[in-house]
Amino acid sequence: MTEKRVSIFPAADYDAKRASMLPDTPQTRSPSFRLAFRDPEFLERDELRPMRLQLELLKPELILRERGIVSTVVMFGGARIPAPDASGTARTKTLGELSHFYHEARRFARLVGEESVRRQGHEFVVCTGGGPGVMEAANRGASEAGADSIGLGIVLPREEAPNAYVTPELSFNFHYFAVRKMHFLMRARAVAVFPGGFGTLDELFETLTLIQTDRMEPIPVLLFGAEFWRRIVNWQALAEAGTISPEDLELFRFVETAEEGWEIIRKAEGIGD
Repeated sequence: MTEKRVSIFPAADYDAKRASMLPDTPQTRSPSFRLAFRDPEFLERDELRPMRLQLELLKPELILRERGIVSTVVMFGGARIPAPDASGTARTKTLGELSHFYHEARRFARLVGEESVRRQGHEFVVCTGGGPGVMEAANRGASEAGADSIGLGIVLPREEAPNAYVTPELSFNFHYFAVRKMHFLMRARAVAVFPGGFGTLDELFETLTLIQTDRMEPIPVLLFGAEFWRRIVNWQALAEAGTISPEDLELFRFVETAEEGWEIIRKAEGIGD
């Protein structure tokens, strides 16, 4: 066996192979004898939560860095919104009516993807939660532009496999919502939010809170579908009550079409100037 070394010490995979070749004895079968980094039961203990948090932050970071990805356009939206040709299967009449946002998300992601391709896939990479609905539309649009796209999935009771349009090498799975949220925004140059439920609202308001409190630089936050967003959130009432400042209403923009949303990003980034 050729020894692979890091500095002067044997690499971890080298010692793991050596350990697997030891004689089968009561001692080597004991859980206490396992190498710590190859012991799932040990790594899943409550006391190891800080380490697992660090690993979830580090794994995608290293992979994205190795791929040279420096910026993203994040797209949030409802997993239950169907494609227009499947709107008849929607569980409610309203979801069927919202199906045109699948089409708009797909078109918007295609525009973003075209810019990403022009930048050799290093910038403006479409990033979603990797699921169905609007997320699928976004990854699909990027794929149609010939661009890579990211899917930041999370283990949920009723969640299926990532949608088929996520770039396989950029498909991630998370245990911790908090770490997943960090990865959504760490490279974001813009956030596009389509109609959705609790998860979409959570992601939207966290983004707005971070910008409002100067915990992240201001970026374009685009809300697709003014009628939907004004119906479910009384933005003006928040300002009038004084729970937010009037200028906080300028942290986001309502848009209706893919072209309108992309134009805002294009001007903010000076693309084509």
